[in-house]
Amino acid sequence: MSDQLVVMLGIVVNENGIEYVKSEGLMSFISVDEHAGREKVDFAEWEGFNTGNWDWEIDVRDFIQRNYTPYLGEADFLSGPTEKTLRLWQTLEEKYLSEERKRRVYDVDLDTPADVDAFEAGYISEDDDVVVGLQTDVPLKRAMMPAGGWRMVETAIREAGKEPNEEVKKIFTKYRKTHNDAVFDIYTPRIRAARSSHIITGLPDAYGRGRIIGDYRRVALYGVDYLIAQKQADKDRFANQPFSEDWARDREEIAEQIKALNKLKNMASKYGFDISRPANTAKEAVQWTYFGYLGSIKSQDGAAMSFGRLSGFFDIYFERDFARGILTEEEAQEIIDALVIKLRIVRFLRTEAYDQIFSGDPYWATWSDGGFGTDGRTLVTKTSFRLLQTLVNLGPAPEPNITIFWSHELPEGYKKFCAKVSIETSSIQYESDHQIRDRWGDDAAIACCVSPMKVGKQMQFFGARVNSAKALLYAINGGRDEVSGKLIVPDHAPVEGDGPLDFDDVWEKYEQMLDWVIGTYVEALNIIHYCHDRYAYESMEMALHDSEITRTMGCGIAGLSIVADSLSAIKYAKVTPVRDETGLVVDYVTEGDFPRYGNDDDRADDIAATIVHTVMEKIKAIPMYRNAIPTQSVLTITSNVVYGKATGSFPSGHQAGTPFAPGANPENGADTHGMLASMLSVGKLDYSDALDGISLTNTIIPSSLGRNLEEQIENLVGIMDAGFIKKD
Repeated sequence: MSDQLVVMLGIVVNENGIEYVKSEGLMSFISVDEHAGREKVDFAEWEGFNTGNWDWEIDVRDFIQRNYTPYLGEADFLSGPTEKTLRLWQTLEEKYLSEERKRRVYDVDLDTPADVDAFEAGYISEDDDVVVGLQTDVPLKRAMMPAGGWRMVETAIREAGKEPNEEVKKIFTKYRKTHNDAVFDIYTPRIRAARSSHIITGLPDAYGRGRIIGDYRRVALYGVDYLIAQKQADKDRFANQPFSEDWARDREEIAEQIKALNKLKNMASKYGFDISRPANTAKEAVQWTYFGYLGSIKSQDGAAMSFGRLSGFFDIYFERDFARGILTEEEAQEIIDALVIKLRIVRFLRTEAYDQIFSGDPYWATWSDGGFGTDGRTLVTKTSFRLLQTLVNLGPAPEPNITIFWSHELPEGYKKFCAKVSIETSSIQYESDHQIRDRWGDDAAIACCVSPMKVGKQMQFFGARVNSAKALLYAINGGRDEVSGKLIVPDHAPVEGDGPLDFDDVWEKYEQMLDWVIGTYVEALNIIHYCHDRYAYESMEMALHDSEITRTMGCGIAGLSIVADSLSAIKYAKVTPVRDETGLVVDYVTEGDFPRYGNDDDRADDIAATIVHTVMEKIKAIPMYRNAIPTQSVLTITSNVVYGKATGSFPSGHQAGTPFAPGANPENGADTHGMLASMLSVGKLDYSDALDGISLTNTIIPSSLGRNLEEQIENLVGIMDAGFIKKD
């Protein structure tokens, strides 16, 4: 094989049998480094980029590190919305969003099971030509995704005031087994009991599991044909090995990924684009990347369909186009605004019960930004500012869920702009950059709310959460449910007598109850993800991952502050149980003061940290599906209301049926020492026990931060710096 070969059209086969399919009109150069034994590809679209490992193999992080331009300045370069952007947003509001608000669901496609290329091209209006692509053929029209489970689809259709297509129903109830059908075929009696009693809530057994971030940037950087060629090489790598179930599953999954990539090309062609080749301009880079994401949300309705870490990647293309003289700042902002508009109108067909669990209709298109690289350079770029500017140009919105990786070392101009936009829109989430970077590297992003992962190299088996607070009440009542009175967990001795509760006795019983609860929970998760891989595999998202990836099992707990405060009350005050006529403990009389979690008091905070550690140790002791790495989150940002409704009263004073505090927050009203004290309490939870993330939600009235905007910005930055400072 020659050192350099020019390819215009056709197929190139190297000495290892790897095929590269080239599109018409594409010129690329393929050379061979005899020493490395690897192939180097140099597409014409890469002109002007610094080379590195990324042009030898798929390595988007390396491309970014070698080509991006950190920005240390202020926000004064930003542009407002263009007239086209405002017209498009107004059309959406008048014709679609306002109508949706009147009836919850704007429309449902009843005839077409969703897939990457199932629908014809759709547009918002004639002005919709900057970044194009809709989930279906009409804005806000929701698609059926019955591979997860037909019952949820049919319920959602009827709740939208429509009747299901009987032929489609027949297919997915008679001929095509769904993920949900398989799960309930395997569920054990104890899982069903735990599920029905709500000690485990929100399991992904009837919808897409989510927590998978496709590396959508790969579509823009490499083009789909190159990605297909790499997947084919991965598929054939073990072709001559002896048969095994793992070998067969890997080859089948990669085959499905290749089919998805071909469907992605077909979908893009309906909009008039050839994404078989790499993107050549900034506008194409954003469009190609969005097509990758669009293919994913057309084919999966995961609990979180996050977008990844995009700003630095996009910024490289913007800067190259600025240098070429083919792009203005106004046009760059218009492109980002147009992309964010598309992210704001993603919709999935879900039930009212689902909306109650997740407090609305979120899908968590999380866009992670900010932070630092491992080389010490900030990853803040001008496009990091442009993303925040969309909240100014388009107004506040929950989607995309903009998440900033915060460090006190971030550029001052960026920190101030983040604070300003937070104060004005209340639409930004913050996470600790050093914690994420130290554990997951500098090309990590957040899936959902707080779950970090390496983009394109890692995915999570999402697992909802166990009600750790309800487990404490089960421990006291010997496995009887404090609401229904039913025996859910057999063979567990209750607390005896009517005298004050003894801390050591309650803690011993709580640990024993956690063995049952955690064991049941992880058993359910293993079943769910086994079935999901078989019947609702995310071929599009996984096509934009390495073929060999890290998998984590995302476990989690709800009600941490209630357990911590209740155990603190038992230990430091006097707690007497109140029983009903059957002997069931239904309430508590608590006398005396006790320390509460969230006030930077080690007595209560250490109890909270011990709970998190204990749960994690029990999780780690159980084998995981596909040898996934077990992780834990302390997270109930949305489902805290649902958990509270199904749970009784506590020694802490928490009343039956009332909402839990969100995430790792202190109990509502229990934090009396201010926001910084609550941040310090949360900081005592060991991140190694909760690598899936720890959530703290704080509400601040802007006027409490200062007398004017400048003072408010300065004080908010100070609070953030103090709360996120790295402790050596």
